[in-house]
Amino acid sequence: MARAMRTLLCALLFAVIGTAHAQAIDPLPFKDHAEEVRFQKLTAQLRCLVCQNENLADSNAELARDLRHEVFELMQQGKSDEEIKQYLVARYSKFVLYDPPLDRGTLLLWFGPALILVAGALAVGITVRRRSRAASAAKTAAEPGDDW
Repeated sequence: MARAMRTLLCALLFAVIGTAHAQAIDPLPFKDHAEEVRFQKLTAQLRCLVCQNENLADSNAELARDLRHEVFELMQQGKSDEEIKQYLVARYSKFVLYDPPLDRGTLLLWFGPALILVAGALAVGITVRRRSRAASAAKTAAEPGDDW
């Protein structure tokens, strides 16, 4: 009985998740399945400008819907994926790219977390070393026979 309830709850959860994801899909008149796949792949590489950490394909925001339609229209005009990305970067900056390229402007974005991690490790190492020195100095200053 408990197993059946778990299965039912899992099925219900997946149905709700699938419904929420399906709301972001607009019914666009694709010529064929390949064009639809290209559109989905391209919009998955573009960031929603008003949402945090959502791509254009998954976002339900009104601006994301407008941008999806704009991407679709650019595809209908025969633009390549790179031309569409360049158009959107020129209009909205590199922020629109979900995976920005590595260049001078994005160095901190790519390597900033590693720099913070190294700085934190150095701070922990220096603190441990200072405490160790202070403890050994206190131990040598203590009288012999006072072991505890």
